[in-house]
Amino acid sequence: MLSGEIQIRVRYAETDRMGLLHHANYLVYFEQARTELLRSRHASYKELEDQGIFLVVAKAEVKFKSPAHYDDVLTIRTTVTRTSQVRLEHNYEVFRDSTLIAEGSTTLACVDREGKLRAMPEWLSESK
Repeated sequence: MLSGEIQIRVRYAETDRMGLLHHANYLVYFEQARTELLRSRHASYKELEDQGIFLVVAKAEVKFKSPAHYDDVLTIRTTVTRTSQVRLEHNYEVFRDSTLIAEGSTTLACVDREGKLRAMPEWLSESK
């Protein structure tokens, strides 16, 4: 299975009044991790979009186990778990040091410029 890791330091602007990473930012981190995983395949979302190929989030889920705090360095491990002709599924694990603090998943749908489902490029559907 295709997987990768990135590290992100929690910035002050991403926290709430208690100094905890706001829950919505986990999805932003997941997107950043997906983007870097795609880049590791020598491609970018910009290149796909320039070709009329768009990957849109159809489903997202996050399970929180422990909070992240301002200035924590997090490791996001991203794994492609399933591909089909029009869908791409990822799982995410978020670690602070060696402690798993959150996990999640997303399902992306491949669409054209008009938002209609289209076949994913063969090289991308073989990402597993």
